[in-house]
Amino acid sequence: MNKTELLNKFSKDPEERVVLARALDQLDRAQNRSIPCATQFLSPAQRAALEPLLAASGHPRRLFHGGFEGAERTVCVFLPDWQEAGDWEPSEELAAVECAYPPTGADLTHRDLLGGLMGIGLTRERVGDILAGENSAQIVCLKEAAPIILSQFGQAGRYRLKLKEIPLSGLAPAPAQVKVIHDTVAALRLDAVLASGFSLARGRAADAVAGGRVSLNHRECLKPDRAVAQGDVITCRGLGKCILKSVGGQSRKGRTIIEIERYL
Repeated sequence: MNKTELLNKFSKDPEERVVLARALDQLDRAQNRSIPCATQFLSPAQRAALEPLLAASGHPRRLFHGGFEGAERTVCVFLPDWQEAGDWEPSEELAAVECAYPPTGADLTHRDLLGGLMGIGLTRERVGDILAGENSAQIVCLKEAAPIILSQFGQAGRYRLKLKEIPLSGLAPAPAQVKVIHDTVAALRLDAVLASGFSLARGRAADAVAGGRVSLNHRECLKPDRAVAQGDVITCRGLGKCILKSVGGQSRKGRTIIEIERYL
């Protein structure tokens, strides 16, 4: 398939089409110029949309990186034939900035920090994960965006910020807080696992799916009876995210034993 056919098949809306088209442009550039080329930051949903398109494009050599292991937002780096994944340095494309705010009474949130970054003219695609902590935060960004942040991002909310660039190795994401849920389901259906993960009645879970509030592996799913498998990620707007960590055997009543991790 040519580029237009790929975009017609794999993009669900005009916004996603633009993201996928830019990724294909970077892929072409990497192959034609034999240099590593990276996209801007992708959300988990955008990455999930890109993966099948790349599979249909012949599985080009690439890697995803967000500055640290487990990052939610990542860039996709297309590698030339001569370069191995282990030889690519994240600092070629990414940077990190640490911002400190007053030690007493500071209550800056992720939204405050992101709003401040948007206020100085940065688009979301140029900013990766924001690791907000107590009295400080760490911001992953495209390397080209770091000087803008350092020179212009002087305030977030009502607080003045002290900024400094730090190496990517200095990023310190907080360990994820999860609740482990052990349950049984009649069938490995999306609505059943969703109900277990978020303590919902089965009918409410089915309504959430049909209402477009639920994503399976970061892609919207409108079918309550969609089969799910071990490792699948389920997100629901307003409730959060959970992962089906393991699928066991059958209970005495013939139900499937499952283990879910719900992110708090």
